[in-house]
Amino acid sequence: MDFTRSLLSWYRRNARAFPWRTASIDPYVVLVSEIMLQQTQAQRVAEALPRFLQQFPTVVDLARASNAQMIRQWRGMGYNSRALRLRDAAQLIVERHDGVVPQDVDALRALPGIGPYASASIAAFAFNKRVVVLDVNVRRVYSRWIRQQRTTIDVERDDILTQFAQRVIPARASARWHHAVMDLGATICTARKPICTSCPMADLCPSANVLEQAQRVKREEPQFRGEPQRLWRGRFVDALRDAPDGLTSNRLLSVTGAGALTSDEQAWYVAMIRALERDGVVMRVGRRIRLAD
Repeated sequence: MDFTRSLLSWYRRNARAFPWRTASIDPYVVLVSEIMLQQTQAQRVAEALPRFLQQFPTVVDLARASNAQMIRQWRGMGYNSRALRLRDAAQLIVERHDGVVPQDVDALRALPGIGPYASASIAAFAFNKRVVVLDVNVRRVYSRWIRQQRTTIDVERDDILTQFAQRVIPARASARWHHAVMDLGATICTARKPICTSCPMADLCPSANVLEQAQRVKREEPQFRGEPQRLWRGRFVDALRDAPDGLTSNRLLSVTGAGALTSDEQAWYVAMIRALERDGVVMRVGRRIRLAD
């Protein structure tokens, strides 16, 4: 099919180089990288992944990690709860699969923290399974190929995208195909300003050179002092990463720039620390707060 050949030919010449894309695929490396990539830009993951793998070179090593070890190694990788679920998944892989990452999508889906996207992406990239992988880049690219879209933010429903994907994914090149679509979406068929004049699929794409630019309305996030609460959560955890013995509440507020709190702010802070405790990220030891064991 010209459609398939055009994209894979382009990918051979333009593939981005990442440590999880190697000639010899390690399913464990794919597992870790896919969880990291859920919330973090690929280049940052490319920098962090080698350090993480040096600390936890195998599934068995990862399964033995404490909460605090995981959280320290997860710096800059998004929600720390994902790190703990990754460790939990490693434990089940050791217990139920003899330390071997399973190939079956349903078996992967049964692991903690592995949802529909992660299970499909691991099956495709680690084992070349012909499954449908839909991330934000793939959704955008497929939508523009399926029919002429009006604006840069228009996308088709997932059921339509899935039916289309099932027709076009090559039988024996699922991993390369999905890497190619993702790279095309990240570098050429971008969200805001697609570069249709450089696209290898332009002659076959009904949306080429006709899209009107548009921008999605961002969903409001819970705020604290004019900043998203998730940023404050991250600051608290980052401060505790650098304090093995923990910090008192006053010291934690001081080093993160929060300072003195009003009564309403104090209630917010208490709720934030309790949420971190429930997530297994921090624990209280006497008057101090530190990363959980």
